[in-house]
Order: sequence, then C-alpha cells, then structure tokens
Amino acid sequence: MAVQFSEHEVKVGLKNRTRLKGFVEELFEREEQGLHNLQYVFCTDEYLLQINQEFLQHDTYTDIVTFELSDDPEVTEGEIYISIDRVKENAALFGVTINYELHRVIFHGALHLCGYKDKTKKEEQLMREKEDEYLKRYFEE
Repeated sequence: MAVQFSEHEVKVGLKNRTRLKGFVEELFEREEQGLHNLQYVFCTDEYLLQINQEFLQHDTYTDIVTFELSDDPEVTEGEIYISIDRVKENAALFGVTINYELHRVIFHGALHLCGYKDKTKKEEQLMREKEDEYLKRYFEE
C-alpha cells in the first residue's frame, strides 16, 4: 500500500503527512477496499479545470477530481486531484479552517474510490456522514 502527496504549482502546508497517509490507508481497510497505490495531487483551479475539461468534458471549476485506474474492483490504484484554490474558497464559505476543509476533501476522494457516490440527495447525505465520521476520527485521535 502506498499513499503519496505531490504538489503541482502550489504549496500546501499539509502537516503530519506520515500520519495522514496511514490514516487514509486505515480508511480503506475500514471500508474493506483494497489499496495498492493512491496519488494525491494538489494543484491550482486552472490545472484542475484543464483536467476536468480534457477527461470528463466538464467546463466547470471543482475542488476534486478522482480517477480509479485499476481494472480490479477489489484493489484501488488511483489519482486524486485537489484544487487548493477551491479548498480555500470553500473553507471561507463553510466557515472552517483551510486545514479542516483540505482533510474533508482528501477523505472525500478516498471514499469515492471505496465506492461512495454523491449524485443523488441520498448518496450525498451518506457521503457527508462518512466524511464527518472520518474527520472526527482523524482530529480526535
């Protein structure tokens, strides 16, 4: 299992990366989803918009784009792109710290790879509950 963080044209003040990597790995274990490799790429709005347009044909800004690269549904091999610009804006909008919102989005992407969706109201509600569960677990440890 390997979780990696990289930065593309942005600086992220992500602390305790080793602990966070381990926690993401535990999230996959708790959700009973195998994990081979997961790459988080922190980037700008413009970079993520380009990815959104090229690969998903969406012409909108978003905070996260998640790609499952494995052919095996039992084992995740993925890439998660996170716009730090969106994270900062959403943190201000929701009245939370940038650090808290960044962790929410990190867990959100992992949950997508574990099979959670957020297209319907019911799916979105379950996704929020799972995010809250992992945020609470992470920040209270």
